[in-house]
Amino acid sequence: MAFPLKYIFFQTPSFHNRFCIFRLIFNSTISLVCSVTKNIMTKYIQLFIAIIFSTSNLHAQSIIALGQTDQIYSTILKENRTINIYFPEDYNSTDTIKYPIIYILDGGIKEDFIHLVGIVRYYTQPWIAQFPKSIVVGIENTDRKRDFTFAVANLEFLEKEGFKKESFPQYGKSAAYIAFLESELQPYMENKYHANKDRTVIGESLAGLLASEILVEKPDLFSKYIIIAPSLWWGEQKLLHESKNPLNANIKNPLNVYLGIPNKDEDIKMYEESIKFSQILKQINNINLCFDYLPLELHATIVHQAVYNAFKKLYPKK
Repeated sequence: MAFPLKYIFFQTPSFHNRFCIFRLIFNSTISLVCSVTKNIMTKYIQLFIAIIFSTSNLHAQSIIALGQTDQIYSTILKENRTINIYFPEDYNSTDTIKYPIIYILDGGIKEDFIHLVGIVRYYTQPWIAQFPKSIVVGIENTDRKRDFTFAVANLEFLEKEGFKKESFPQYGKSAAYIAFLESELQPYMENKYHANKDRTVIGESLAGLLASEILVEKPDLFSKYIIIAPSLWWGEQKLLHESKNPLNANIKNPLNVYLGIPNKDEDIKMYEESIKFSQILKQINNINLCFDYLPLELHATIVHQAVYNAFKKLYPKK
């Protein structure tokens, strides 16, 4: 089922008048509730709330819908998943045009969906036209530590990385999550909406680990990989140590890979692991790698700038 996405409100010229109305109603309500019984008080408060919402809707032209939210049930994950979807401005369900599709692994409303959609919308405006108009899919998380990490024998390595075992109550289910992407989500999007096979995935930190795992194990799931500050430390760098042979064996078609890394002084170990990963990727014939060191960004701030850079590097202006 599909539901409207949260709206973004902008101030209109009548905002002052609306505020005065709200204040007048509020003051009147306060006077009334002081002189009536509890039951009548409740009715006036409900009326006050109803009037606020009705007057807010007087200026519907000030509301911009960003997209829509779908709820789909995953038989693989055995749970409902929330999918936020942005469509190009001229998207029409009756058209035959099919659009590239961008998947955001940390794609909740309170995660990276809204600000990354802003970049996509900006770069696809006709006066910029950096890359094709695209559908964006943000996958809201339910348990990212469980879904974005591959299975390991134990968690003894966590303390060396500065984490407590208790901070990972569930983990190691990335294989199921990848199967969900491949067998359920991608077919859902491509059957229900006008999406083609040009797929991009965006992942940062643990989501960057998952994007890296997909690149190594199932590279054909996406044609473009935007990997940012990946948590390659997971499982004592198992993916890093064992990636070269699977990459050579699995990659059949050319891929574009962006690898963005924040300031090395914040986490020198993560920086060194990413350098090693980039060196492996450079040796793979079918990978076009864009390595991007961002010394002005930290782990917490890198996502927006890295995606901005990735779009420019993966889609050079012609």
